[in-house]
Amino acid sequence: MTGRQPRQVPPDEPAPSPEEPPTGGALPQVIGVHLYLEDQQGRVLLGLRHPDSAFAGRTWHFLAGHCEREPALGCLVREAREEAGLVIDPADAEYAHAVHVVDATGGPPRLQLVFRVRRWRGTPEVREPDRCLTWRWWHPEALPEPIVPYARAAVDGIRAGRLYTEMGW
Repeated sequence: MTGRQPRQVPPDEPAPSPEEPPTGGALPQVIGVHLYLEDQQGRVLLGLRHPDSAFAGRTWHFLAGHCEREPALGCLVREAREEAGLVIDPADAEYAHAVHVVDATGGPPRLQLVFRVRRWRGTPEVREPDRCLTWRWWHPEALPEPIVPYARAAVDGIRAGRLYTEMGW
């Protein structure tokens, strides 16, 4: 919250259009959903992105995907199965952290939702070799390099008990 009071619109002045907020124009934002999976030793599952990946080639990252006209937990369940062969019950997912990020390339702002899952079925396997080369478990205090910066921020936030981080604004 900025502490600003909402501006009252006089009765003879038209209200701003919802498509054109007074802050400078609407810009759709991408919603990403990420899996924070820990094994019994407290290690976090990360995948090494394929070098030719459209995003973050040769970089470690969460199992993740974009919402495709579906609820966030539905996306999480779908992506876990598609990318790593993991079966997740949405009831076992809990909201853990969000990173609201704008990157330097000028792309749209992104809201990255991270969900922690403590129970699942299956062993992580590479199911999309054109996007991910391998899945590995990492201790949170010894994450691999290079790692997607907002993934590191989310892990750090979760470990510190924070629910939200902003980057690049």
